[in-house]
Amino acid sequence: MMALARSVGLLALLVSVQGLTREQLFDYGIRVGDKILDSGTDSVRELELEQTLFFFKGKFDKVYVNTNGFISLAEPTGESEYLGKMPASFGMIAAFLGDLDTTDGAGYVYFRQDKSPDVLQRVAEHISQAFPSDDEIEPTHAIIVTWENVAPQGERGPGGEYARNTFQLVVANMKSASYAILLYPEENMQFGSTLIDDEDQPVEVGFNEGKVPGWFSWGSTQGTYYRITEDSEESINALAQETNSGRPGVWVYEIGTSPLFTSITPGEVTEVTEVTSVETVVESLVPEPSPFGESSTPDEPQHRYRYVQPQQPQNPQVLIIDEDELNVDVFSYNYETCSSNKHKCSVFADCRDYADGYCCHCKPGYYGNGKDCIAEGKPQRMNGKVSGRIYVGDSPSPVEFSNNDLHSYVVTNDGRAYIAISSIPSSIGPSLQPLPALGEAIGWAFALQQPDYRNGFSIIGGVFTRQAEVVFQPGNERLTIRQEFSGIDEHDHLLISTELDGRIPEVPQGATVQIEPYREIYQYSSMITSSSRRDYTVNMPDGSVRTHSYLWTQSIKFQSCPHEEVLSAVPASQQLSVDQIFVMYDSGNQLIRFAMSNKIGSIHSGIPEQNPCFTGRHGCDTNAVCRPAQGKDFSCECASGFTGDGRVCYDVDECSESPQICGPFSVCSNQPGSFRCECVEGFTFAGDGRTCRPVDHCQRGTHDCDAPQRSRCSYTGDSSYICSCLPGFSGDGRACQDIDECQLGRCHSDAICHNTQGSFTCQCRPGFHGDGFSCTPGSDREKTACERHREAAQASSSSGGFFFRPRPAVGQYVPSCDAYGAYEPLQCHASAGQCWCVDSSGLEIPGSRAQPGSRPMCKNFFVFVFQITDISPLTPGANLLFSQSGKIDHIPLDGNRMIKDEAKTVLHVPGKVVIAVAFDCVEQMIFWSDITQPSISRATLQGGETSLLITDLGCPEGIAIDHMSRNMYWTDSILDRIEVSRLDGSQRRVLFDDDLINPRPIIADPAYGYLYWSDWNRDGPKIERSGLDGSDRTVLVQDGLGLPNALTFDPQSRRLCWADAGTRKVECIDPFSRLRRKLTEGIQYPFAIVSYGRNLYYTDWRRDAVVAMDRHDGMEVEEFLPQRRSRTYGIAITYPQCPAGVNYCSRDNGGCSHLCLPRPGGFTCRCPDARDGSCVEQDQNF
Repeated sequence: MMALARSVGLLALLVSVQGLTREQLFDYGIRVGDKILDSGTDSVRELELEQTLFFFKGKFDKVYVNTNGFISLAEPTGESEYLGKMPASFGMIAAFLGDLDTTDGAGYVYFRQDKSPDVLQRVAEHISQAFPSDDEIEPTHAIIVTWENVAPQGERGPGGEYARNTFQLVVANMKSASYAILLYPEENMQFGSTLIDDEDQPVEVGFNEGKVPGWFSWGSTQGTYYRITEDSEESINALAQETNSGRPGVWVYEIGTSPLFTSITPGEVTEVTEVTSVETVVESLVPEPSPFGESSTPDEPQHRYRYVQPQQPQNPQVLIIDEDELNVDVFSYNYETCSSNKHKCSVFADCRDYADGYCCHCKPGYYGNGKDCIAEGKPQRMNGKVSGRIYVGDSPSPVEFSNNDLHSYVVTNDGRAYIAISSIPSSIGPSLQPLPALGEAIGWAFALQQPDYRNGFSIIGGVFTRQAEVVFQPGNERLTIRQEFSGIDEHDHLLISTELDGRIPEVPQGATVQIEPYREIYQYSSMITSSSRRDYTVNMPDGSVRTHSYLWTQSIKFQSCPHEEVLSAVPASQQLSVDQIFVMYDSGNQLIRFAMSNKIGSIHSGIPEQNPCFTGRHGCDTNAVCRPAQGKDFSCECASGFTGDGRVCYDVDECSESPQICGPFSVCSNQPGSFRCECVEGFTFAGDGRTCRPVDHCQRGTHDCDAPQRSRCSYTGDSSYICSCLPGFSGDGRACQDIDECQLGRCHSDAICHNTQGSFTCQCRPGFHGDGFSCTPGSDREKTACERHREAAQASSSSGGFFFRPRPAVGQYVPSCDAYGAYEPLQCHASAGQCWCVDSSGLEIPGSRAQPGSRPMCKNFFVFVFQITDISPLTPGANLLFSQSGKIDHIPLDGNRMIKDEAKTVLHVPGKVVIAVAFDCVEQMIFWSDITQPSISRATLQGGETSLLITDLGCPEGIAIDHMSRNMYWTDSILDRIEVSRLDGSQRRVLFDDDLINPRPIIADPAYGYLYWSDWNRDGPKIERSGLDGSDRTVLVQDGLGLPNALTFDPQSRRLCWADAGTRKVECIDPFSRLRRKLTEGIQYPFAIVSYGRNLYYTDWRRDAVVAMDRHDGMEVEEFLPQRRSRTYGIAITYPQCPAGVNYCSRDNGGCSHLCLPRPGGFTCRCPDARDGSCVEQDQNF
């Protein structure tokens, strides 16, 4: 603020940059005929051209489209040959060359050829604007390639999200020349560098000629590399800020001419003269939040903020200025605008931009908070679940029920609400009759509004949390009611989750309850509160009457648009009047029913409103809104989506009247008062929830091809794919069998054939020499490549005297050959102490080189590296395991103290990013997940045997082990799933694939049959619980969360604790009583947490440390800083022996044929998703 204060009044004349937007790119996508490149990190597709392309001095009839931001003029080599090693050996037009990734399902590469007049005209306009002195610009053919939402390979932001870029390349071809047009929309360019060989390197943009013939055709030489960008952030930023065509973000180049070519020619118009503005530094602006939502900490650089007021009306733009250099950081964007968030508003709402964000507002004829909007006068239905743990009367044991159905219906034009809850046992049903309060929030939300007063839904919409406390008199029994209202679903129903916990007085069987009308005052501030005393009468079966009462308090918490004061137009106090109350318990159907009429109005007594619209006695159709007029006059008007005279209303079939109301590849389904769009088979909704895009079954893993070790799934567009067997296998791609090449006589008759899965080897018999395909008698065989390599290495360092045998000099590498002269798979450098894996040609397998003192396992070219000295059993007692990029370390524990000087590395996994870590105490195995090549692996501490368990994943971020049932659970934040399998990765089954956005930590409580996880979705973070079989899923915590990255469960205290990188707090909750306690706040950026003894241990990204905290008083007691300072990820405990206990699946797999999944009070036998005929599913309760 002092820097701002010093700068107030500074004026400067600037050019207001009207950057390119995504909407201003050339049209792209399936609807315009684009093809889609296979998802991957280095995918390539050949494109035969309909017209010749001129590039440098050459003419080309085909190009190759690549994931990594370029098209090439010859088939490209592997990315390791050119990334970070430009110029490449092949011709290339690099629009944004880096290590890019489209495997997460959000990024795509589209391409097509286009000769349509409107596209060619627009191409001509760009070229003419860039070269104003050129005449006869008449393109006849265009190649359009669009990289949409591509991410940098393996890199994530602090919150776990990928940065994403969208950009476009258009190649225009004429009769004797070709041009390249590069387009970079400013708001969609979020990164400017990618990781290459573990180093952050800027992307490159330019034109590479590749290898060209040398003089007199002697060999070849490297041709011209015309590079547009430099190795600086400013140069990359300029792509979206500057121009050579008169339009920021648009760059035009002449790239080839015939018959004579001189050089690449850039556009000539580098000035932008459209808009100028006066810039004033002001001190009243609030710093714009980071795209990843991290809060600033004292050790982070602080910034000043500069407000640019353009001459043309538009949204204010905040530019971040570095304190020292005052350079604009164009990668700090404000995403809080309607252009980026319009899809978050209801389809019946308008989005409105404010100075510091956006808000949603329901359209006329609708009411709500803009994210949920309901047609005026339309009845509203509600669905939900009710769970409870309630003691009745003096009973020592509770009545428990879970996920009982709740259904409600409200006639909004008279305020009448009906609620029914099913499957309520008779042991508790009569005693719930005094509690119509279970449905009071529904009545308040849709109460009949008196003039100038508003009901709950019209103020805060359908997403809020309600907690009520009921204290019964005179027995002082207490009941807690907690309700989560989750908004309107796709069926236009409001969703409700209700939990009941406590004790209530007993109402005998056969007794009825009568509740008198009551009034309650609601107070409106940052949250909504009310309290009252209520009387009720119990009519006993013997005819006697008893009067009781209870005290009632409640609070309603909600999130409103932060850019406008939602409650400013609402009276600070409003009165809810409830009458015509009906309660009944139907023992035959185990249903409890409530009904009541609700009005919201003034707290002051006065003459009641007489107009029928305000009394509810109007006679309008239940699907109509009552419009008051003078006195007692009124009119009835059918709600939106209905037609009629208001007294009688009929549903409008929007699907029939407007056949095109849903977009391409979707079908319209009519609903009362509305309609619903659904994607056709093979298509799914895109991120905006409205556009249908094809499903890439290959990427999603929903294809029916054989295992990836035997077959290949190739996406062909439009949700289609082809299965084909890999070389060495035969079949239709859906079932592939190994070809036994040895049966086909592939080897020489004097050779031995060894068949392998998908391949084979040939080796000449003793007494013969050759390559196995040709064998010659005699031991004087020709030396192999390995033997010649070894001989040359030894000879090069020989002293030359006959008294000495050849021996390598210090620093000389000598290859190891086997008995047949072939390269040993494992090669080591004696002097350097390093080892690596090689292929059959002796070439090093990338990523296999281990650190000194370590040795890789070279088997089937799967490389897993471990330290020989550390793969033995860990230090006796308990140990902390934690991961950093490429390795897992351990810290021995002495009671509650970390033995820091004995910390060391357990496993090395070079080139990987290890996220989750888990431990199986039974077989002493470490499990971990990798997100560079998404997978889950394990290794035994006894001897170091390793296994790659699961590979077809999106981003596995959390692992939980049920050591009793021998099952493994994991979360996937790209596929938005929670899955389960056996510990060896077999019998895999999806447990949850809905209502998940960013699931990360996951915890198993095998002794009691519970599964816990958190979802750090920024729009709705939550912590959830279910049975280990996926039953009884419920939200435990939803209020007051930011980024609940870390989660742990202490089986001794039975407390669930979490660390939140958004609120920077550590909190705990009893999952059963829901009592919540804050341990500490002000921590920095926790990633994972584990409980042991009296401490909580968590990893912290900002501190690059493992931190110990006393879980009783929240005080930090210890910190461990690894020798290599880098981000710390997952953390786990290795127990000296397994915690005592068994569950229903511990013995004989519960008798299940496949998966045995425990739950509280029983277990479930489940089949894996890949079923076979022997699997039997069943439930067992105890």
